[in-house]
Amino acid sequence: MDSQYRQEVVDYTKQGIPQTIVLGLQHGFTMFSATVLVPIITGLDISVALLMAGIGTLLFHFITKNRVPAFLGSSFAFIAPIILVSEKFGMPYALGGIVAAGMIYLLLSFLVSQFGPERIIAFFPPVVTGPVIMVIGLKLAPTAISMANENWWLALVGFVVVVLVSTFTRGFLKVIPVLMGIVLGYIVAIIFGMIDFRSVAEAKWLGFPQFTIARFNWNALMIIAPVAIVTVIEHIGDVLAIGSTVKKDFVKDPGLHRTLLGDGLATSVSAFFGGPANTTYSENTGVLALTKVYNPIVMRIAAVFAIVIGLIPKLGAIIATIPGALIGGISIILFGMIAAVGVRTVVENNVNFEKPRNLIIAATILILSLGGVSIPISLGNGQIEIEGMALGALVGIILNKVMPE
Repeated sequence: MDSQYRQEVVDYTKQGIPQTIVLGLQHGFTMFSATVLVPIITGLDISVALLMAGIGTLLFHFITKNRVPAFLGSSFAFIAPIILVSEKFGMPYALGGIVAAGMIYLLLSFLVSQFGPERIIAFFPPVVTGPVIMVIGLKLAPTAISMANENWWLALVGFVVVVLVSTFTRGFLKVIPVLMGIVLGYIVAIIFGMIDFRSVAEAKWLGFPQFTIARFNWNALMIIAPVAIVTVIEHIGDVLAIGSTVKKDFVKDPGLHRTLLGDGLATSVSAFFGGPANTTYSENTGVLALTKVYNPIVMRIAAVFAIVIGLIPKLGAIIATIPGALIGGISIILFGMIAAVGVRTVVENNVNFEKPRNLIIAATILILSLGGVSIPISLGNGQIEIEGMALGALVGIILNKVMPE
């Protein structure tokens, strides 16, 4: 552990153990709704998803030398192929395809460790990474607005609390604006009779998740595994976004090969026991940008929180009663923060937009990523679609290489 990192840890732990736990819980609440949404849509077990998100995050931190402040939650990129394969072959075979997708990460990790990350990162100069990071936040904007639409005045309560706490408070309160927004907004929701506690009363105190062991079929593998090609691009974008937020180069230390290895193993382990693919969560990156608390220990606390929720159904049921509108109002700030980090990346690296070349690259990335364009690619009995950030980044990378400086 280098001296700079040791100093950060020493300075941070002066907050005390209780404050550190609260900061971890803040990240736990942040990841919850997105992590459970994937199993709800696909039919996977929610408790397994939470348990594997926690285990996957701890595994990722171990592999990355506890350096990268990231939380790994359920990946949305695999939703469509999971539904397709589960209907055609059965859910265990869909899980087997996700296991294989994680193995592709491991292969790429080996290649990066052998040939160095420079050859990959050379494809991601600031004129590409800045717009890509913007897209990560902007792509989530409709999700925030859709949730807020459920009840705008409650969304406004969460939004205002986060703004006030972030702007006008001092000391420890200043670094837990998201948690304060959730707690105060939840109290308001209870007062106005917006919370239904029947599911909490029916939930058990302790219960083991219903694991499903993955099975393997070549046709199912060919439908799901290639999705990893898309998610690898998203992974690199997320790692660069986290690094830009905390002002550290995680591609070099602990290394892109380690982040790929951690993400891939977390995905394979999760799917083998019945969980969805894991991915680094942009929601938590937004919290990092807002609070400026970058110590990875808070993510590991959130991981333990996810494991506990996965084993205590009643606790999970309580958290599930948090109104989506409240989370939506808070997410407006969090997702916007990620986009703002992308703007900062462009500004700090002095990207010259007086050059038509740079304007074209950035404009193409933004429009293709946000415009809903998708390119289907047939694979065996199924197909994958390259769309969103992956498509925008891919075209931006190509333009950066073929257009003259």
